This record gives sequence, C-alpha cells and structure tokens, in this order.
Amino acid sequence: MEKVVIAGSGPAGFTAALYTARANLDPLVLMGPVPGGQLVVSYEVENYPGFVDPISGAELMDRFRDQAARLGARLQHASVRYARSSENGIVLETDDGEMETETLIIATGAEARRLPISSEPAYYGKGVSGCATCDGAFFRDQDVLVVGGGNTAMEDALFLSRFANKVTIVHRRDYFRAAAVEIDKCRRQEKIDWLVPWVVEEILGDTSGVTGAVLRQRETGETKEVSCQGIFVAIGHDPKTEAFKDLVKMDEEGFIEADPGSTRTSAPGVFACGDVRDPRYKQAVLAAGHGCMAALDVEQYLGQRE
Repeated sequence: MEKVVIAGSGPAGFTAALYTARANLDPLVLMGPVPGGQLVVSYEVENYPGFVDPISGAELMDRFRDQAARLGARLQHASVRYARSSENGIVLETDDGEMETETLIIATGAEARRLPISSEPAYYGKGVSGCATCDGAFFRDQDVLVVGGGNTAMEDALFLSRFANKVTIVHRRDYFRAAAVEIDKCRRQEKIDWLVPWVVEEILGDTSGVTGAVLRQRETGETKEVSCQGIFVAIGHDPKTEAFKDLVKMDEEGFIEADPGSTRTSAPGVFACGDVRDPRYKQAVLAAGHGCMAALDVEQYLGQRE
C-alpha cells in the first residue's frame, strides 16, 4: 500500500512531489513514458518566475524532476491505465502492474489539439504553438496566424496583436463559435485580418522554423501561400483524464471537478491539480501552484485519517 501516488510529471506533478517528499510522505511519481508534460516542447520559456534569462522547457522540467528526486520522491516511468476506488484506498492499473494507494494526486495535464496535417509535428515548438500567452512575445514585429473560431482564438489574436506586425485569423467555417463581443473586439483591431472559411493545408519552413503556410478555401478549393513566422493553434485542449472516468466527477469536456479553493475531488483521497482541472489559464506557474495545494491537501487528509 502506497501512501501517496502522483500521476503526471509536469509542473503540477513535480511540485506536488517535492512538497509531499519534504513532508516525509514518500511519494511515488508515475511519470509516463515522456516526463515533463507540454512544457518540454517549448523551445524557450521566459515567463517562469525566477529565471532572468530564457530557459528551454525541457531543461526547466529536468530541474523540477531533479529537485523532487533530491528531496526523496521516487520516480517511475509508468502511466495509469485505469483507476478505481477500493475499500482501503485507490487501485491503479499501470503499465507495470497493479498497485494500491491511500491517496492519489492526478496531474496528468491536458494536451493542445493539433492540426491534422503531416507537416505540423516538424514545426511544433519551432513556430507552431498551442499557447499564445506563453509564446506570443517571441513574435514581436512578425506576421502570425491564429487558427480557430472560438473565444480562445479571439483572445489569442487580441493578445498577439500587442506584439505581432500582423495577425490573421484562419477559420474553417463561415461562422464563429466565439461570443459576439469577442469578435467585435478583434474587428476593431486594425492589426487583425481574417481568412474565412480557409484551412491550413501545409506548413512551410526551414531550419530556422516556420516561414509560411499553404491555405485552402473550403468552398472554392482555391489555394494560396502566405508568409508568416508563427502559427498559433487555438482549437481547444483535451484533458488526459480517460483513466479516471470511473473514479472522479468531470465536466462535459473531461476536466476534473474539484471543490472551490481546494484540489479535493468527488472521490475520497483523490486530488486533482494543474491542467486536468483548468480549462482556462493553462500556465506552468499556475499548475505548479495547484501542485503545492494538492500536496498540502493530501498532508491534511492523511493527518485526519491517522
């Protein structure tokens, strides 16, 4: 019987690990096959507090991992396949077999939806991004595309207009899911152009990153090449919570519901932190904060049980 198992190895999971390790709770971190979460694909991170100079996402997450390990967290390359409640705690079916734990911290994160084109993976993190607030400042005085038609796409376009020379919203439909007020804000911004209904057919680039894109008009089939240095994909995020669907309560999009001001979920001894419960902000510093909250909540829960 484990005392604390942490599923996930991004900023939330590793922060929960270092706090529970310092509390002598001997946490086990199930890191998955590739530790570090979404941040590892970020070429440079310049908005994480405490780092004067930009740092690569991979190096930042290496530091998170090493700090958690130094403080006593145990690390295992395994993922949770399925989780269920038991009489004594929570049973986890993992890649390495079954285990039982008194408490579980779910920090498996969320994944930005990607463009379904073969040229996209080569440029993800090299001009293609799923987070405008994370990477927008790197595109000062450059031309960028925002792909999407919801509120996130409009908010991203407005945010990017502070830095970019030109922002073009590319949307596959001739109508938007975004609120009218958000659309109006974008229409009033002279830096923002529109291509509707168009789709990204191919991403162009070289060793330096993205240099442009081939777009296709959905109704006429016309194609054209546009020059740009950045492509921001704003078509939503999918929380990685499938393994916990029978364990905790979730909203209709699969994000785990937690008590207000807490990380407690609907299942006793189960806590959720980071992007699995955050459909809005999706920032590393907030995920880390949630990880701290989860660790403190677990410590209190175990203390009350004892």
